[in-house]
Amino acid sequence: MDGPSPARLYASLAGATLLVAGIVGFFYSASFGSPGEVEEMLGALAVNGWSNALHALAGAVGLLAADRHSRGYSLGLGAVLIALALWGFALGGGGAILGFLPVNAGTDLLHLLLGACGVWAALATPAARARPGAAT
Repeated sequence: MDGPSPARLYASLAGATLLVAGIVGFFYSASFGSPGEVEEMLGALAVNGWSNALHALAGAVGLLAADRHSRGYSLGLGAVLIALALWGFALGGGGAILGFLPVNAGTDLLHLLLGACGVWAALATPAARARPGAAT
């Protein structure tokens, strides 16, 4: 078990938040169309079944990675979220990434913020050192 670090905190908090958001999102829209029925969760975040499933999966992975792989999770998820935010900004409101992930300004801003925090957390956490006598 690794000690406390910014990446571990990010993996835990972002993981829990994304898992809950993914589950709650299904109460707004469970449509798996292209993009299908898109609703605005909390009046600001465009969601459908695909986005809910991906958020729940990313959240579950974050909770699992928080123990030993938090730095890699933070950097990887951060980079993916920043890319999704930039892609969403390029498409504009009401678009859909790859035809099935809905985007709007609220979703894009949230992805950009979470992504930047993930990259920062990864960079603020030193790489794990191999322990003497540990198998490689």
